[in-house]
Amino acid sequence: MSLFPRNTWSRRQFISSTLLASAALATGIAEEKKRFDFACFIKPFGTLPYDRIADIVAEVGWTGVEVAVREKETTINPERVEDELPKFQETLAKRDLEISILATDVEDAGNPLTQRLLKVASKLGIRRYRIKHLVYDLKKPIPPQLTELRAKLRDLAQLNQELKLTGTIQNHSGANNLGAPVWDIWELIHDLDPRFMGIQFDIGHAALEGGTSWPLQAKLMEPFFASISVKDFYWRKPVEKGGAWKDAWCPLGEGLVRPAFFDFLKKTSFHGPISQHFEYPLGTGNEILTVLKNDFTTLRKWLEM
Repeated sequence: MSLFPRNTWSRRQFISSTLLASAALATGIAEEKKRFDFACFIKPFGTLPYDRIADIVAEVGWTGVEVAVREKETTINPERVEDELPKFQETLAKRDLEISILATDVEDAGNPLTQRLLKVASKLGIRRYRIKHLVYDLKKPIPPQLTELRAKLRDLAQLNQELKLTGTIQNHSGANNLGAPVWDIWELIHDLDPRFMGIQFDIGHAALEGGTSWPLQAKLMEPFFASISVKDFYWRKPVEKGGAWKDAWCPLGEGLVRPAFFDFLKKTSFHGPISQHFEYPLGTGNEILTVLKNDFTTLRKWLEM
């Protein structure tokens, strides 16, 4: 008897099985790609007309935008959110783009402008927003400030639940910034439902503040990942003797942020937007598109997508 018995499948069965396997493989690849939505924080060109913004985002290849709806450095003034946010969303939709994240001044759930903005976002189906960039008063004790912030975030989480939204805190590096050590964000939200309050984990800021300890910070906050911010930096040597080293933002892949974070991210259960941030000079004219595309190419390479 042959060690390799004749296959009893018919030709039709073989073709059918092969097609099903190919379809399953294609579906698996498609589902993996759907894990991450790629967005751009459009702050560097967010004052352009809506259609021009949409053209840039579509040409680079992102699927969505992180848009500032706040008082300063904004694309949409929150006072005009009822009129302008739907217009912007409609313009993006014509190019199959979406609003992935709102960057806001939201801090207090009882603020009438906060309620107006979040209700409009909910109605439009926008599900994630970033709260205001908050800072500590270093002239005062820190624990009472955390207590005050915790109460505000609890109220915001309740409002988010009502509106089916997820609020996020972005960790920022800096001497007095909320989230610089990242652990303080966990202290503030660890007992809240991550569906309604989480973190926009910024690997650039985490690596700048934490150096090689970013895996600890990432692992701690993983259950609360609602969105990811991507940027890169390096330490700039002082020109004058005795001067201070300074951090400087740079193109992705040219600094100290490494692919290891994205290897970690792929192993998590995170599904959501990865927003690329640009804090370094982008040049002028066509140079801008080249820079944006290069960063996006690096990101996709690191994610092997």
